[in-house]
Amino acid sequence: MYELANITLAAGDNTKLIGIAALILFGLVAFVAFLLFMKFASLWLQAYFSRADVRLSELIGMWLRKVDARQIVVSKITAIQAGLELTTKDLESHYLAGGRVPNVVRALIAANRANIELSLQTATAIDLAGRDILEAVQTSVNPKVIDCPDPGKGRDTIDAVAQDGIQLRAKARVTVRANIERLIGGATEETVIARVGEGIVTTIGSAITYKSVLENPDNISKSVLAKGLDAGTAYEILSIDIADVDVGVNVGAMLQAAQAKADLARAQAEAEKRRAMAFAREQEMRALVVENEAKVPLAMAEAFKKGNLGIMDYYRMKNIVADTSMRDSIAGPKKKE
Repeated sequence: MYELANITLAAGDNTKLIGIAALILFGLVAFVAFLLFMKFASLWLQAYFSRADVRLSELIGMWLRKVDARQIVVSKITAIQAGLELTTKDLESHYLAGGRVPNVVRALIAANRANIELSLQTATAIDLAGRDILEAVQTSVNPKVIDCPDPGKGRDTIDAVAQDGIQLRAKARVTVRANIERLIGGATEETVIARVGEGIVTTIGSAITYKSVLENPDNISKSVLAKGLDAGTAYEILSIDIADVDVGVNVGAMLQAAQAKADLARAQAEAEKRRAMAFAREQEMRALVVENEAKVPLAMAEAFKKGNLGIMDYYRMKNIVADTSMRDSIAGPKKKE
């Protein structure tokens, strides 16, 4: 009987311990739930009264997934108030993919207000591609002016030469509007500036004289616009306005002067070559004369030896040479003292 009482008492103690443990566990769970509720209460209440339909469990899930819950809730509230139906899952998935959720939401609202067809899928794709979708929508509504050439690249004018050799320096302003459909994969502003610059250079280069360009600078705009330079870009070119055209240097005259200088240098080189060849020929002839003069005494000695030349003949020859030398000195110009 005593042992049975002990067993009953022990069973009662175990039941009490289990009850206490369960009570403590319930208290901890309730305390954690209270802390979580206090942490997200303001966001949940803000979403609830804004009819954004964000559940408390979704806020806790965002916290566990390290998602900025405030950014998601505020973006969804903004979309709901603007009349857009966006789910929390769509916004959260775009955030996790590295996108800019507020930027996308504002772009969708701006496109909706401007009656521009823009879906959430397209907007998120453009944002993830690194393009500023909000700026694109704003540019689509309010066209953007691009300077050509870009002053930030170190050049202020586009230089081209007409067919008469006169250089012209032009500045242009290109008015563009963003094309949402071609924003993914479309070329950027740099491509537009490069194409417009190439078109200006080609138009000026095809002009017969620079005066025709100065008289009608709008011909440059018409010619460049007719080329369809916005093909394959993220923009639609609305107009190309020539802001300024200045006359530069006379490139044709400079090239002609350089060519004349090169021709002069070539002619001088040819003349120097001929002079050197003539001088070498003269030295060769002089050497032949000296060589033949050196043979004269030998020939005379041979003539004396063979009896072909006498003493009197030699003296007569010397007299003739002396007489000839005297006449040359008398006939020649007088030396200045």
